Amino acid sequence: MRDPRLRKARLEETIRELLSQLLLREAKDPRLAGVVISAVELSGDLRQAKAYFSVFGDAERERQAAEGLEQAKGFLRAELRRSLRADIVPELVFLRDKGYERADRVSQLLHQLHRAGQGEGGGE
Repeated sequence: MRDPRLRKARLEETIRELLSQLLLREAKDPRLAGVVISAVELSGDLRQAKAYFSVFGDAERERQAAEGLEQAKGFLRAELRRSLRADIVPELVFLRDKGYERADRVSQLLHQLHRAGQGEGGGE
């Protein structure tokens, strides 16, 4: 028997890849430039897909990207339906992926600590 968790994981990755390609190649909305889909999580019944997105820029840029994704949702679902050849395509919910921001902040803090450590002992 096939493991349904494996099927779900493959479907999540396929949807992530398709959304990424669509945003890169098909989306005409300038608000979607540079938007990256980092992960997709499907609900247990496969009827909802949470797509996590990242975009570089300030809060205004994030807001514009979120608006662009919301407006493109119908187009993206239709393209998913065509590409997946599925009767039922999950409802898309776009959420900001904060992981990159957290990693960048940790990196900045570590860099500051490293510089502060060199300043204390390095001058003697």
